[in-house]
Amino acid sequence: MRIVIAGGHGQIALRLERLLAARGYEVAGLIRNPEQGDDLRDAGAEPVLCDLESASVEEVAAHLQGAGAAVFAAGAGPGSGVGRKDTVDRGAAVLFAEAAERAGVRRYVVVSSMGADPEHKGDEVFDTYLRAKGEADAYVRGRSALDWTILKPGMLTNDAGTGQVRLEASTGRGPIPRDDVAAVLAELVDTPGTVGLTLELVSGPTPVTVAVKDIAGN
Repeated sequence: MRIVIAGGHGQIALRLERLLAARGYEVAGLIRNPEQGDDLRDAGAEPVLCDLESASVEEVAAHLQGAGAAVFAAGAGPGSGVGRKDTVDRGAAVLFAEAAERAGVRRYVVVSSMGADPEHKGDEVFDTYLRAKGEADAYVRGRSALDWTILKPGMLTNDAGTGQVRLEASTGRGPIPRDDVAAVLAELVDTPGTVGLTLELVSGPTPVTVAVKDIAGN
């Protein structure tokens, strides 16, 4: 199966690409900087040049043709301002979802954020980010042509993954290594029982594979 990842050079995306490639999937990552291509190749993924802030739905859909799943893992990043929270964290997420529909890719997994809410109050940049992510999540939930799962990790860390998590509709706040987020995403992509679920993720006592099977009702 071919899996296309938006935000292919992100810290979670690179980890996910390695995991999926090791499982034998054909993986492609959308990037806008050609200098990032070698990092994707090292991770076992095909780099695809595509700027989600300027591309059309048709252009993105062309990159998604023939894929069995799409993962939105793009983000404007911590140093970005209010404008890019809207164009990337909301706009690019909506565009990628529309493109997946256009290309007939049903399986659609979103890396969101704990606290994402279209009604979130506040005027700081992070408040804007949480609203943008919440608006994007709400849009995806309304797409009947997508078999979506939305994952909301807690506070991301670069600690080594433990393979032990808590994955529930509501977990409460807590940290989670990016390694473990990627491991959960790799399981979610291929777990149809999680379609239609919005899940929170923090470190916890349950092995990743067990946690995903439990939430899927398997």
